[in-house]
Amino acid sequence: MTQRINYSKTSPAGVKAFGSVYGYIGQCGLEKTLVELVNLRVSQINGCAFCLDMHTRDLIELGFSPVKLALVQVWEEAGNVFTEREKAALAWADIVTRVAETHVPDEAFRAASLVFEDKELADLTMAIALINAYNRLAISFRNVPQEAAGI
Repeated sequence: MTQRINYSKTSPAGVKAFGSVYGYIGQCGLEKTLVELVNLRVSQINGCAFCLDMHTRDLIELGFSPVKLALVQVWEEAGNVFTEREKAALAWADIVTRVAETHVPDEAFRAASLVFEDKELADLTMAIALINAYNRLAISFRNVPQEAAGI
């Protein structure tokens, strides 16, 4: 795979704007592990190799086991491997990422609202929207995963 465009260099102001949202998410109060878990799940759904590589590494650094990482893609069947809060975040990430198909039904919102306060749910949704945007950039312009680049 060869990178098509280095959008960080060709559109630094746009990347800076995304970085501002990323900075907000990092300090909004959501647990870093929860945000990274959602980043990994959304990247799985979208098939973004670059982001899968990055967020897998980030979760390993945060102490996630290889088995828990492997089970993210089948989180609904993983029993008690994930906490109730992680399951709620993963369910919300799945439904919001597939918004064109799901239209985010009321029952999904009610389920997420039982676990997350309004601000947390808004921030989580912003995090999901941001990683979806990053996935689209990385896939469109063929960002090379760190593992493939031999770094």
